[in-house]
Amino acid sequence: MQPPRVIKLLVFSDIICPWCYIGQREMDSAIERCRDIPVTFEIEYRPYKLQPSLKEGQVFPKKEYYEERFGVAKAETMAAAVEKRADEIGLDIKMYDGVIAQTTQAHRLLLKAWQQGGQRLQLPLLHQLFKEYFTEGLNVADEEILAKAAADVGVMAESEALEFLRSEECLAEVEQMMVDVRRKGVTGVPFVVIDGKWAVSGGQSADTYVQIFNKIAKTSQTGKPGSPPQVPPAPTCDE
Repeated sequence: MQPPRVIKLLVFSDIICPWCYIGQREMDSAIERCRDIPVTFEIEYRPYKLQPSLKEGQVFPKKEYYEERFGVAKAETMAAAVEKRADEIGLDIKMYDGVIAQTTQAHRLLLKAWQQGGQRLQLPLLHQLFKEYFTEGLNVADEEILAKAAADVGVMAESEALEFLRSEECLAEVEQMMVDVRRKGVTGVPFVVIDGKWAVSGGQSADTYVQIFNKIAKTSQTGKPGSPPQVPPAPTCDE
């Protein structure tokens, strides 16, 4: 009996992107639905700076920021679309609650979690940060909020997390990753690279991911080279 096929998923995202949160939930659902096919998943989240114009330390009310950037009518339409899709899949996203800020510190912490425990530590932290930002309206650029999140999901003690966040560890790596992904032409997230070969953009549905994973599993069993997955257009967060 052949061992399960390992599907490697490299996911570029930003905490302040609602479609990244939605896409992450849809991908989680798809993986759960694929328990009976001979595949396992290795998932790594990589940083993307969605709003490079936001300076470190700047904080703006979300409603004010989005209305100034997109105009009142467009911002309201976008918020309604996000909240409707989120509700359909069991997420509680409040687009206008809380503040928006640069997410470099959160990305550093996520990279540290990956280095310490791979997806076992990184994924729970990502889930926690998305929930805190979109449901609880917390500032995920705040060191104390980040440190508590790290402790709550078992990445490290709160005191260790604060010490890490006040250092420059992982900063150069995160910044280089952000530069590299833009050089490759990625201008919006979520953006998923599958097995280093195929790219899937946007907040795709669980059904789409299930089709992709089943196709990969079937290709592995036949030994024939696979073709790129055909995916429908899906919403992204862009600069």
